[in-house]
Amino acid sequence: MTVAKVTEITATSTKSFQDALASGIERANKTLKNISGAWLADQEVVVEDGKITLYKVRMRVTFVLV
Repeated sequence: MTVAKVTEITATSTKSFQDALASGIERANKTLKNISGAWLADQEVVVEDGKITLYKVRMRVTFVLV
């Protein structure tokens, strides 16, 4: 039987949502073992002077417990 756990993380980027997602997974992989998937729970932008200055993603990451 396989048991998995889900944790929620937030990542940011000044470039794009894709970059925020990739950097979040990369960072989570340094701490969590056996990541098997992730899904976006929320996306958000920070706007200053009419321009997007920060992209934020909140994701749920699944990893398998061994």
